Amino acid sequence: MNGISRRRLLTAGATAGALGALSACSPGGWSVTGEGPSDGRGTPETRPLKVIGDGSTADTGAQPKQPSAERLKPGQRPPQFVVFSWDGAGELSNKLFSRFRKVAVDHGASMTFFLSGIYTLPESKKHLYRPPQHPVGASAIGYLADRHIHATLQQVRAAWLEGHEIGTHFNGHFCGAGGVRDWSPAEWRSEIDQAVRFVTEWKTNTGFTDLDPLPFDYRKELIGGRTPCLEGQARLLPTAAALGWKYDASSPGGLQIWPGKVQDGRIWDFPLQSIPFSGHSFQVLSMDYNMMYNQSGGNPLGDRSRYGAWRAQARDTYLAGFRRAYDSNRAPLFIGNHFERWNGGIYMDAVEEAIGRMSQYDDVRFVSFRQLVAWLEAQDRAVLRKLRTLAPGQSPLGGWAEFLGTPASATTTAN
Repeated sequence: MNGISRRRLLTAGATAGALGALSACSPGGWSVTGEGPSDGRGTPETRPLKVIGDGSTADTGAQPKQPSAERLKPGQRPPQFVVFSWDGAGELSNKLFSRFRKVAVDHGASMTFFLSGIYTLPESKKHLYRPPQHPVGASAIGYLADRHIHATLQQVRAAWLEGHEIGTHFNGHFCGAGGVRDWSPAEWRSEIDQAVRFVTEWKTNTGFTDLDPLPFDYRKELIGGRTPCLEGQARLLPTAAALGWKYDASSPGGLQIWPGKVQDGRIWDFPLQSIPFSGHSFQVLSMDYNMMYNQSGGNPLGDRSRYGAWRAQARDTYLAGFRRAYDSNRAPLFIGNHFERWNGGIYMDAVEEAIGRMSQYDDVRFVSFRQLVAWLEAQDRAVLRKLRTLAPGQSPLGGWAEFLGTPASATTTAN
């Protein structure tokens, strides 16, 4: 979003150098209730607001358009989950946030938007941000113009009402030496508390009077995030666990296998994955930045004559990761992106094309990380342990009916 050199994730080689549209009883242990769990008070748009704090947020009850997770039946093949997530999640003049909300509607998808807290804080108030190990107000990404903060708040509100998850990308996006990888658990707690405060006090900080409150209690809604540059997870996890978070999406280069838990079994680890890089013998991280780095050497304005080929390569890389899982172990596919127009916006086009093609397959579920957590925790522990024995590209011996044919135990939560 602001400064390509600051997104030092994984570079060359990574490891080697449709919810709303589902029927009421969909296959794969996944049913859709339309408006989410009912609390008898109508939809969030019609309920009385339970305003929180200065009115920046409000408790409107259960989130709409949430699917109901159900256990797999003995011998039942898992659905193919795909999680598209977005780091930063600001609405700038390129209007990419609103673009992908529409893409999600078109394909019955839910996504996760990792909101940077300072994207709700005017630059004139940057003195309110006290980043760990950095001067007051410092940030490695730019503060948004007031008009873009205004637009971002509108998009966040609409996205949550459409069933998407609002996670966190924290604040100042500090990478490398002196960055997030050096922060202590206490410093991570300070960063998180500030990110939450900026989101829950935007009315005070911006002075906007023409916007409705965000329709959720962010302290309750926030159950996970992704660290800047995928750094600092080890010291973040104790703080995340203490806050009751359910997952973290900061691991780099994970295998395409079923996820497990870390931090003494308290937090689901949802890594960006190593997927086959189309046209190459090595794999690449499942994120737009890493494809751009491999294609144009990190230059966001690379050779224009190659944009078409690079767009197709990025799309085909996403699809290669998808097909490897879909045709074998059905491990959830995690794809991370940024609202950027690198190399003429080809990665945005590649993502949209990939979603369109994936949606044509049977039993595909485009979900948020929050929704995936709910599904995983509804499954039998023994079934999840068995799924985790399948390597990337490995199909179950004897087929799914034989592999998962053992009746479920009485256990209700997954480790």
